[in-house]
Amino acid sequence: MIEHLRSTLLQFLRVPPSPCAPNGAPGSLRVFRAGKRFYQLRLAVWAFAQIAAFAGILFSFSMIRLVKNDIDAHRAKPVATSVQNSDPKPSPVPPGTKRVRREKVGPRAFATQLGNRLPWWAFPLVTAIEIAVLLAFLISLPLTYAAVRLDYELRWYLVTDRSLRIREGLWGLHEMTMSFANLQQVVVSQGPLQRLLGVADLLVQSAGGGGDESSHRKGGPSLHTGVFHGVDNAGEIRDLILERLRRFREDGLGDPDEPRGATIEPSDSVNRAADALLQEARALRAALTRADHRG
Repeated sequence: MIEHLRSTLLQFLRVPPSPCAPNGAPGSLRVFRAGKRFYQLRLAVWAFAQIAAFAGILFSFSMIRLVKNDIDAHRAKPVATSVQNSDPKPSPVPPGTKRVRREKVGPRAFATQLGNRLPWWAFPLVTAIEIAVLLAFLISLPLTYAAVRLDYELRWYLVTDRSLRIREGLWGLHEMTMSFANLQQVVVSQGPLQRLLGVADLLVQSAGGGGDESSHRKGGPSLHTGVFHGVDNAGEIRDLILERLRRFREDGLGDPDEPRGATIEPSDSVNRAADALLQEARALRAALTRADHRG
């Protein structure tokens, strides 16, 4: 059931397959994923939202039933036909008499008064809408659960010896590739709830991203900050990135597409020509030295 929903959602949303490794040596690729407790936290938030939505549906249904019962009871009462009550003219108010303020009508009484003016087919229509809302809620439960599950599974954090790549998102796919040549900061961020669950966020910031961290925390897109969301080994990933960043800078900044450690070895003919030039330079120097002594 879950696998069928998973494949259906992936096909419907046209989610691409797993990301390719960024630039780097073939054996240097490390793949990291979000922690299981990060998924449990997302699942708890989803469950709370569904319970709140179901409670709201039940409350609205109960209020509609109460109003309908009040309207039925009001319509069932006999209508008084006395002459005094049917007189449209109000009785004169004696001078000096204080007017009595009208009592405020509550929401339920106001809804009852409004319902009395509705046609007979209004409440059958409301009942049909109630059934449709309840069916839509029940149908959405497996779909939203599958979306939460896929949002957790489709988080990829790839690190090589030259760059890193982050892909996340289901409804809105976001993929970022950052080269170590522009990397400046690696920060571990952990809130109180994250400390309780043993997960953290790892922020990787490139050049020019000093004022971009605040926009990322507000939920906006960030062009200079990549985030490893909800990882349970943030310290290990941080140390790995810093170590590879140190080695990258010690080796110098080369072409990212060029394999690391590739050097140009001189051929034998080049070595022989260099030796011949060296011997000729030495002979010329010796001849000049002897000529100076004779002069």
